[in-house]
Amino acid sequence: MNATQQPQLPAYDHRPGTGPTLVFLHYWGGSARTWDLVVDRLAGRDVLTADFRGWSRSSSLPGPCTLRRLADDTLDVIADAGVTDYVLVGHSMGGKVAQLIAATRPTGLRGIILVGSGPAKPAAEITPDYREGLSHAYDSDESVAGARDTVLTATELPESVKAQIAADSRAGTDAARMEWPLRGIAEDITGYTRMISVPALVVAGENDHVEPVDVLRDNLVPYLSGADFTVIPDSGHLIPLEAPAELVEAITTFAPVGGARPVR
Repeated sequence: MNATQQPQLPAYDHRPGTGPTLVFLHYWGGSARTWDLVVDRLAGRDVLTADFRGWSRSSSLPGPCTLRRLADDTLDVIADAGVTDYVLVGHSMGGKVAQLIAATRPTGLRGIILVGSGPAKPAAEITPDYREGLSHAYDSDESVAGARDTVLTATELPESVKAQIAADSRAGTDAARMEWPLRGIAEDITGYTRMISVPALVVAGENDHVEPVDVLRDNLVPYLSGADFTVIPDSGHLIPLEAPAELVEAITTFAPVGGARPVR
């Protein structure tokens, strides 16, 4: 892959291959490498991964790190990479960013895949007290480990992957760490999500405690026109790391190599 970073552009990696390009957007606390196990299974495919503003290699970029800023950044990265035919694959916070991007109906967008995505309509459980507690999930190595092992995942992961999750969770700036739990997670974007005109696939983890199956079914799918919905057995919230093979199958079925457009 060719790594690129410009002063005001998030760091990204673009691996040329057969399109449409898959543009991967990571979760709150993740990074471009959250998708490594997925990308490794997509040999020959054109893929683009990026570190959101305030995270990992993009931690030097100034805030704010609002969802709309991340959406604008993503469009800038896509343009900088010369990508003109693509499918957005957004995980959790990245899924909410993907919805905002798709609502603008950018040229070249063929479809969206929302993986354990932040729903268009926040769940009833997203109370001020919940958000305040969530804002401290990455305060220390101990809190990160607790969130990873008891909330984010439902399967046993290799120690190397667990270490990666821990390191990425601690690699965000204060602005990036606070924006999602205190504001972004509670934003109602149903008006934007209803504007999405491309085919959509929603992927849920069977044992996801962050964005449960019923929340995605009730608070996201109804705002997408004719979206497909699939559940990955046994997985928790970190589907790209817990069930990469199953996720790749869902992605490539929806957005096949060389496909004229994603299939429903």
